[in-house]
Amino acid sequence: MTTARRLVHGLSRKGRPLPLSSQRRSNSTKVEPPPAGGHLPGVANSKLLRTTRDAALRTPGISWKDEVSSGLGGRETQKMNTYQAVRDAMAIALTKDETAVVFGEDVGFGGVFRCTMGLAEEFGKERVFNTPLTEQGIAGFGIGMAAMGHTAIAEIQFADYIFPAFDQLVNEAAKYRYRSGGSFDVGRLTIRTPTMAVGHGGLYHSQSPEGFFMGAAGLKVVIPRSPIQAKGLLLGSIRDPNPVIFMEPKILYRSAVEQVPIDDYELPIGKAEILVPGSDLTLVTWGTPVYHCETALHVLNSPSKELESVIPASVRSAKIELIDLRSILPWDMETIVESVNRTGRLVIVHEAGMTAGVGGEIAAEVQKRCFLKLNAPVRRVTGWDIPVGLQYEKFHIPDAIRVVDAVYAADWLSIHDRIVTSVLHGTL
Repeated sequence: MTTARRLVHGLSRKGRPLPLSSQRRSNSTKVEPPPAGGHLPGVANSKLLRTTRDAALRTPGISWKDEVSSGLGGRETQKMNTYQAVRDAMAIALTKDETAVVFGEDVGFGGVFRCTMGLAEEFGKERVFNTPLTEQGIAGFGIGMAAMGHTAIAEIQFADYIFPAFDQLVNEAAKYRYRSGGSFDVGRLTIRTPTMAVGHGGLYHSQSPEGFFMGAAGLKVVIPRSPIQAKGLLLGSIRDPNPVIFMEPKILYRSAVEQVPIDDYELPIGKAEILVPGSDLTLVTWGTPVYHCETALHVLNSPSKELESVIPASVRSAKIELIDLRSILPWDMETIVESVNRTGRLVIVHEAGMTAGVGGEIAAEVQKRCFLKLNAPVRRVTGWDIPVGLQYEKFHIPDAIRVVDAVYAADWLSIHDRIVTSVLHGTL
């Protein structure tokens, strides 16, 4: 095949598909940066958000924890963004549990993201209060409170600063029940912390450290994608019999808005959710990248004129299954394995770096359990294995185009087969 024809078909010299980013560069003398908002359209326009009362009340896996008030005509919802939903969950916990306390840096003032706004005034400064600027101290204080019978809801102001608390969380909280032979536990401890990038956070406000806790047996790690998910999963975390690290994607605090049930409810920890059913490829992600993946599906199904010539029709018509993992530890192996056994392909997307990331653990298990069903190697779309540079942050985040690249590459075997067939029949 000639070089010109390879470029037309988006192929390298070895017949492999060129990344879409490379194909764009082959037709341009300069590389344009991503748009100001990245390749992520307004999250508010996402079809994955439940913006009506009926849709909210039909949230899969929802478990109601109180009775419907008489005279209301059924359960009601209220429009909330993610930080308001997080606040609502903590208000319910403080109302129903007299032992519950909320604390952290600036928490008594409402928090830097306003998640605790008004809680100190409503429940008193003895139950909602500030702490010194010491993450190790916050975690240690929470462990002590939980060990003494309190429901401790602690906040680490940014996930980037959770590392000073690593010893307390991994060596103390995670092992407390085991080392006491089951006599004691700190299951009433929840650590809330904002995570992931916002586009301008730089080195110390854009990290995604969930992977560091994958080997910490005894902990649970949860990352919600929306207001409904945030409220239900946070209440489930607060009441879980194990210590939970609850990571909240900070770019979604205000951008994701849903009709959220005002009643007390929980969503299951350790259970993934299939957002878009499919049969040709499994796309697994969590947190903010859920919306990048949704955009990627739109790009694949309805490519722009610039991309029409480089996205094969087979890829455009592919039925891709989008799964929100939600719980990182434990992760829902059963749902992922069942999906990959049906689709034969897996792409994993996360903001953290590739090396030793959560995606590597998922890929290893899928390779082991689905080996004979895989039609292509498992692919990962991740942040780069470098610090998040302020001026390069938008290049660091795995956006929709990089996801499209991975899906395109995962289809390479079938594309290659079609090319060989065409050559043999003289149609290429």
